[in-house]
Amino acid sequence: MSNLLFDEPGPRARRRIRLATVAGVLVLLALLALAVRQFAANGQLAAERWQPYATWPMWRYLLGGLWSTALAAVVSAALAMAAGIALALGRVSRRRAVRLPSAAYVEAVRTVPALLLVYLVLFALPRYGLDLPLFWKLVVPLAVSNAALFAEVFRAGIMSVERGQGEAALALGLSPGQSMRLVVLPQAARRVLPSIVSQSVGLLKDTSLGFVVSYAELLYSGKVLANFNGLLIQTYIVVALVYLVVNASLSALARSLDRSAAGRGGARRRITRGRRIIRVNR
Repeated sequence: MSNLLFDEPGPRARRRIRLATVAGVLVLLALLALAVRQFAANGQLAAERWQPYATWPMWRYLLGGLWSTALAAVVSAALAMAAGIALALGRVSRRRAVRLPSAAYVEAVRTVPALLLVYLVLFALPRYGLDLPLFWKLVVPLAVSNAALFAEVFRAGIMSVERGQGEAALALGLSPGQSMRLVVLPQAARRVLPSIVSQSVGLLKDTSLGFVVSYAELLYSGKVLANFNGLLIQTYIVVALVYLVVNASLSALARSLDRSAAGRGGARRRITRGRRIIRVNR
């Protein structure tokens, strides 16, 4: 299947890509070996410095931070998806009064770093009498920022649905709103489900901005724990591994959903071709 963004690499290009990949892996392994050597030389790999993380109280504290991270991510994702669907519908609307503000929001917010929105909620809003609770000081900026990203994901899904689907729904007597809600949106959501999961991975990582507002998510909990036990390197390595496991699991889920969607799409295309062949033979 051809790619719309670049041509399929030829034999020489694939060979160069493989060589560059091998070289990059070797460089990373060399840097990792150097880091391990330096850690060992400074006593950072000593068993007594890692032993505290073989105890339940340490993990109970970190898992509490992970739960706070997951809660903030889920609430932010729910709000961002709801707003994203509304913005996506606005962007495909035929009414300029709806389409233009939706497009302006998406294009403007996509260029603003989420950290800047966190600072806006943290410092600017209290000056006007709006001092949100700690949890919402993290969730609101993440939802505002990711709403624009989810809007583009959902808009791509809506645009990918064949126009005949909506026309058939209109022919059956459904209104344009009912056609979009009952026919187009469900299909669009299924098609972009892997992208939704992938975007949720990025949102989960963005919850580390809770560090700025002192929300007790995983990274902030790691900071507090490192200040308590003095094991700075060990604590942050453990926190990084927790992030790695969680995000890798979500990425694997996204790839699995992508393969499943591709398989269903191929099966539908084969069925359609088979039906056309049967009609021709008749």
